[in-house]
Amino acid sequence: MKEYSNVTYLNHPLLKSKLSRIRSKDTPTSEFRRIVKEIAVMEGYEALRNVKTKIVEIETPLEKTSQPIVEGSKLCFVPILRAGMGMVDGMTELVPTAHVGHIGLYRDEVTHEPHEYYCKLPKGLEDMDIYVLDPMLATGGSAIDAIKLLKQHGAKKLHFICIIAAPEGVEAFCKANPDIPLYVGALDRQLNENCYICPGLGDAGDRIFGTI
Repeated sequence: MKEYSNVTYLNHPLLKSKLSRIRSKDTPTSEFRRIVKEIAVMEGYEALRNVKTKIVEIETPLEKTSQPIVEGSKLCFVPILRAGMGMVDGMTELVPTAHVGHIGLYRDEVTHEPHEYYCKLPKGLEDMDIYVLDPMLATGGSAIDAIKLLKQHGAKKLHFICIIAAPEGVEAFCKANPDIPLYVGALDRQLNENCYICPGLGDAGDRIFGTI
């Protein structure tokens, strides 16, 4: 597979171990949901490495000092509904003051093409760092459409975080958005005839919300 300069593959043993747990068909909904949140924290930690800070004055028990803090008002996390919701709590645990928007897309079961059904975003996107969240990057269609929609609403500084990706999805995303950072927890083998990632973990939304 071709290498793309905007892709970061996360390679941490703790992350791999957590991925193995959510891949298992025997992992119950409650545990699946908890681990997805934990993975989001780990990925968010890496994706937010270069986030902007501002200097504020604080007072320690010993003295006054000027120290950096993250400006949450300049960040926005945007899950792609519904599976992306499973990653929001992990990201907001890192930055509780960040904004949260929502984009609803569903996949046509015949054509596998994404269709928009909901969009609610905060004002001032043009001045924010936007992090789009979706556990699975399969064909890349939903991710590409979400990015396109955000750009139409004025977003300029965009990033995409997924837990598992297929090579086909990475290639499609990078060809459409070569300038947007993409963070991937694991790159799997391929898509099957139904456009599910293999070995994957099944339908992330169904497993997060217990609707299997």
